[in-house]
Amino acid sequence: MSIFKRLLCLTLLWIAALESEADPLIVEITNGKIRGKDNGLYYSYESIPNAEHPTGALRFEAPQPYSHHWTDVFNATQSPVECMQWNQFINENNKLMGDEDCLTVSIYKPKKPNRSSFPVVVLLHGGAFMFGSGSIYGHDSIMREGTLLVVKISFGLGPLGFASTGDRHLPGNYGLKDQRLALQWIKKNIAHFGGMPDNIVLIGHSAGGASAHLQLLHEDFKHLAKGAISVSGNALDPWVIQQGGRRRAFELGRIVGCGHTNVSAELKDCLKSKPASDIVSAVRSFLVFSYVPFSAFGPVVEPSDAPDAFLTEDPRAVIKSGKFAQVPWAVTYTTEDGGYNAAQLLERNKLTGESWIDLLNDRWFDWAPYLLFYRDAKKTIKDMDDLSFDLRQQYLADRRFSVESYWNVQRMFTDVLFKNSVPSAIDLHRKYGKSPVYSFVYDNPTDSGVGQLLSNRTDVHFGTVHGDDFFLIFNTAAYRTGIRPDEEVISKKFIGMLEDFALNDKGTLTFGECNFQNNVNSKEYQVLRISRNACKNEEYARFP
Repeated sequence: MSIFKRLLCLTLLWIAALESEADPLIVEITNGKIRGKDNGLYYSYESIPNAEHPTGALRFEAPQPYSHHWTDVFNATQSPVECMQWNQFINENNKLMGDEDCLTVSIYKPKKPNRSSFPVVVLLHGGAFMFGSGSIYGHDSIMREGTLLVVKISFGLGPLGFASTGDRHLPGNYGLKDQRLALQWIKKNIAHFGGMPDNIVLIGHSAGGASAHLQLLHEDFKHLAKGAISVSGNALDPWVIQQGGRRRAFELGRIVGCGHTNVSAELKDCLKSKPASDIVSAVRSFLVFSYVPFSAFGPVVEPSDAPDAFLTEDPRAVIKSGKFAQVPWAVTYTTEDGGYNAAQLLERNKLTGESWIDLLNDRWFDWAPYLLFYRDAKKTIKDMDDLSFDLRQQYLADRRFSVESYWNVQRMFTDVLFKNSVPSAIDLHRKYGKSPVYSFVYDNPTDSGVGQLLSNRTDVHFGTVHGDDFFLIFNTAAYRTGIRPDEEVISKKFIGMLEDFALNDKGTLTFGECNFQNNVNSKEYQVLRISRNACKNEEYARFP
């Protein structure tokens, strides 16, 4: 090569380097260069593929790292697509939405000229493992504070993410494996975007909270994140680890036209050949009424010989073994968390005009096992009926199901589906773990939230329902309207809590002026109660 050509090449490289340095929207990773978007308060880099397309031969397989190299600059200014789902919050008979090819990460970085790096909060969205997306959870509040870099993960949902025959051919948990691969991608690449790879906190809500807990149950999670927060959902909730998956998988095959095969390998091959929209639309056949059960496909315990297995033991057994990540963990609930499930009972049946809660008087023994997730946990119909009877007596005694007894029903749902698991999880972690375990209860109703949305009613007081706290961190107009001055203050304190959790090396957790108390090495339950104008540490011999 001539001296002239060498000089020309060096000059071009130098110019390219200067252009890249001058343009903060250009980020380079192993796969090539990425162009983001300037949003005024922050930069965004959206829809970055981190896994190979989970379609065709890769459907119902563990995700593979994205290996392509971009010759042109990758356009990261497009909003992420939702993973294909049957979405409860679509108020139409056809609830299908999204795309099967959806495995991406999206990154949001505050514009702060006086600093070059930020602690990182990674979001796992909720949606009962069936629906939802990170794009529903707004990041504007966090970006206004300008102290955290946010990463949102997309992962497989419903039957595409969790169908399982319980054997090595179709083991399930593909959505959880998607999350794990994304966390590995974030750890490897986030420094290129201004994130601190050693100061990552994972947070999830509802199914995302349960997912965060399940990710923590891997010992090497300690290499991926500094801590985790499970908001209104953890791995011990009865709707998380499902039984009866094999029966549902073969029923899924029958619905989409795979016949009556009972051979897992044949079923898998057939499902791979079917349109993704047919597979996801089949969810409607698993619903007893409305959107019940709210999680027809979810995490399972995989066989030990499953390739790339994510979970081969029940979470309780994993915790008892002590073989989980020793990092700080927080587990939470709201005082009326069960409003998410109970509120839909107040919705009027379009055919009869009656509310579902009125119909429950005649259908309780049929519907209760699906509403409260013990349909597959009980061996006989008598066992199911006995539990259904006991729960009704415990919470309603001789009262009928009605709008007047709604709060009793809501309390039942709160206890069974969300609250009872919290002390159980704390007990196990403080007995078999060493890392700090924190807990808070949120007690501050929003003016309009999930309860009003699902019931389509404003004449009922729901209390502090599922998401009333989390939507103050990740603001969303989809599930709530407006934000009060007291909630603005709480929002800032929650965001400050995340920043401090990610940055401090002592494993402590703070909310405003209140310091969380560690449950490890404590005989009593340590719970921080967050209310409208205060936070207070409470101690219980028995969980409240």
